[in-house]
Amino acid sequence: MIVLGIETSCDETGLAIYDSERGLLGHLIHSQVETHALYGGVVPELASRDHVRKIAPLLNELLIQCEMPMAAIGGVAYTRGPGLVGALMVGVGFGRALAFSLNVPAVGIHHMEAHLLAPMLEDDPPQFPFLALLVSGGHTQLVQVNQFGDYHLLGESLDDAAGEAFDKTASLLGLGYPGGPQLAALATQGTSGKQVFPRPMTDRPGLDFSFSGLKTAVLTRYAKASNDITSRADIALGFEEAVVDTLLIKCRRALEQTGLKSLVLAGGVAANLRLREELSVWAGQNKIRIHYPRSEFCTDNGAMVAYTGCQRLLAGAEDPLDWEVRARWPLSELRV
Repeated sequence: MIVLGIETSCDETGLAIYDSERGLLGHLIHSQVETHALYGGVVPELASRDHVRKIAPLLNELLIQCEMPMAAIGGVAYTRGPGLVGALMVGVGFGRALAFSLNVPAVGIHHMEAHLLAPMLEDDPPQFPFLALLVSGGHTQLVQVNQFGDYHLLGESLDDAAGEAFDKTASLLGLGYPGGPQLAALATQGTSGKQVFPRPMTDRPGLDFSFSGLKTAVLTRYAKASNDITSRADIALGFEEAVVDTLLIKCRRALEQTGLKSLVLAGGVAANLRLREELSVWAGQNKIRIHYPRSEFCTDNGAMVAYTGCQRLLAGAEDPLDWEVRARWPLSELRV
């Protein structure tokens, strides 16, 4: 089966074509970073309008890249949630109409399921079962993945997600949007130990996260510090170390609790080099296999949607003509 994947949950328009026999044939991503950078964050209405402008030209470009006629598409998958409602409606409406015109099946995909399966696109994919740490701007979750469609949520953020905390802290330090990568870059200029912040919710049992208090601690410290590049870099590094340590502690607990020996790191924050390095070192010392998607598949993309959609379509899933999008959608509700 050849499946077109469409991702429009937030500020990236992503399209990809996946073949169940040959793998990923091609993918394209249009980022709206420059548009939203003017406002310091995503403006939902602008995101929706940009998806409308870009989605059809991107599909034409993708078909040319793959040297494939439109008629070769055998199924369509689109992100149905969670995400920005207006943005989701663009992708779902376009995908469902295209599938109807081609007389092929269509299926809506859970955004976080697609993220946790993104490493399946790599040459050395993880084997079921495994533990997944999903870290992005909207979610921080630990999920036990028993098999495709069988997911057990072990812990999640009770307030700000890790990526959201990165962006808000970056804004506090006067950095641009998106803040996560810019804060990580500034942190490379800091000195470890100069600014030490708490590792939230690690002094108690459980696998849930909370990053709002850490953000407040940074605000308090920054108000007392001199506003020069050295102080800001030390604060950025202290914040990044606190987030990475917290994620590592929780991953270790989850692996010990479940007895799993394989860890998947996915989502936008999975591109953070410090997090990758710390997890890799610890995993190597403890004989844990760790898997990451390539950097371009950490952020939102159509390839992960096309892969996940292909698996669901092959399993017999199909959406009716009357569709809906879901701004919130618990991963636990998914079934094969």
